[in-house]
Amino acid sequence: MSEILFDEVPSLDLADFTSGDAERRARFVNQLSDAYQNIGFIALRNHGLSDELTQRLYAATKAFFALPDEVKQQYEVPELAGQRGYVGKGKEHAKGRNTGDLKEFYHVGQEVTDNDPIKEEYPDNIFPKEIPAFREVTLEAYQKLEAAGKQVLKAIAINLDLDENYFDDKVHNGNSILRPIHYFPIEDPDSVPADAVRAAEHGDINLITLLMGASADGLQVLRRDGKWIPITALPEQVVVNVGDMLARLTNNKLKSTIHRVVNPPRELMNTSRYSIPFFMHPRSEMDLTCLESCIDAQNPKAYPDATAGEYLNERLIELGLKKA
Repeated sequence: MSEILFDEVPSLDLADFTSGDAERRARFVNQLSDAYQNIGFIALRNHGLSDELTQRLYAATKAFFALPDEVKQQYEVPELAGQRGYVGKGKEHAKGRNTGDLKEFYHVGQEVTDNDPIKEEYPDNIFPKEIPAFREVTLEAYQKLEAAGKQVLKAIAINLDLDENYFDDKVHNGNSILRPIHYFPIEDPDSVPADAVRAAEHGDINLITLLMGASADGLQVLRRDGKWIPITALPEQVVVNVGDMLARLTNNKLKSTIHRVVNPPRELMNTSRYSIPFFMHPRSEMDLTCLESCIDAQNPKAYPDATAGEYLNERLIELGLKKA
């Protein structure tokens, strides 16, 4: 495979993969492979989220974050390590940093509807009673994004010469999280730490992330040559990137690329930005041991063996959401 320095995130059509047409499927898998082995990001259309659902989700998200802080804080449960409900302003920071990000967010997790014993591992979701639509619309978006993510994982499995269904049982009732984020307005930029940013440079923890189009610019990805390039997705696209768990599993064959959300120009610091990522996690027992097929003399095994649950716990401590 030739090394490619993309100037923008490649755009793919999920309908090519789900079409049943062997040629279109193969093209999708090849395009995905080029993108994920080089920049770790794609923009995906025909992902199953309608404009109407997206608009309802953003409306409910904005309504919640417009509530007074003392109301929002009723939905913050510290002992859950930020895994459900509200997480307040500046509580999360990037790995290796102490300054909190200029954001607040809300977590909606898996609703286990069968008799799967994994339900015991997950805390119940918490929903704000002030915004009745929030529950229905977040759970609907969760299901749509999870379904799209499962298709992308099938394409990844084919690219890795695994069975197409390799990830199916690993993500069934997986520990995935829908995270509506509010990058709140800063009325006085001088009042925040000089190094505070909306989201400091980081890699995602999970297998893949599906990010619904944000309400403003700011997302950037670090290219292999050290250049930051902006990530822009059209309204009908979601951005889908490789997370650290998938990078571990593939011994860095697939790239979990560092990305960030930069602050707007000073004169726009008093404006809000919203985005809604879906962090697709497997079940906690998934083995993240590097695949033998991804290890060779040029690429020796880069990571110690760990389960997804062990790795998630380690990262939550690093992010400041959980106490060691």
